[in-house]
Amino acid sequence: MRKNIVAGNWKMNLNYEEGVSLFSEIVNMVKDEVIGTQDVVVCSPAIHLSSLGKLASTSSNVAIGAQNIHQAESGAYTGEISASQVKSIGASHVILGHSERRAYFGETDELLAEKVNAALKHNLVPIFCIGETKDERESERFFDVIKAQLEKGLFHLSNEEFTNVVLAYEPVWAIGTGLTASPEQAQEVHAFIRETVANQYDQEIADNTTILYGGSCNPSNAGTLFSQPDIDGGLIGGASLKSRDFLEIVKVFNS
Repeated sequence: MRKNIVAGNWKMNLNYEEGVSLFSEIVNMVKDEVIGTQDVVVCSPAIHLSSLGKLASTSSNVAIGAQNIHQAESGAYTGEISASQVKSIGASHVILGHSERRAYFGETDELLAEKVNAALKHNLVPIFCIGETKDERESERFFDVIKAQLEKGLFHLSNEEFTNVVLAYEPVWAIGTGLTASPEQAQEVHAFIRETVANQYDQEIADNTTILYGGSCNPSNAGTLFSQPDIDGGLIGGASLKSRDFLEIVKVFNS
């Protein structure tokens, strides 16, 4: 089912105490101030997950997710974390294919397809990231890039499996740069993504697929972005590290 989702990605920020404190603030603020039906997900570093899972278990409003998993079930993979481990502490989501994982750690679409399989096997919702670099945008190859990322990373899934995936469009050139895709640019790509999903599966599945925008979304531009017909929420980076900023983005859906 197509949902409105605001997901925070803390990346490699916050020590243990800071993370627990911030999450506690978010849970309480969402409980007191959010009146819509939107889902809120916080994706934290692994050190926080167990404690955040306990806090989230007392709230029906905020879920937690990991920022990555390994594709294997278990084994000699020092420093990694598996889907079953993430699920065991109460997480419901996992970010896969973030541009930073692709760029800094060489994650390919083929590898990400394996990670998607692992996530779904353990009933984790993949927040699957796709998007183009500045060069790909300027050379007008971005539609081809995004289509290839979908085809190689996700389109091996059955109709039923695909309905458990959330997509996140992140223009790489707008992440951490202070730049933001215009609402029209973002909507154009979101519409293309939905059309591509419809061509692979069917229109009903496409219409029910949640597609988030992730690219320097903040309280001042979230309303305009989220008002676009094919943008269903956001994958929020820097603004998710401040409880009030994050909540103001969540509250865009209150009205």
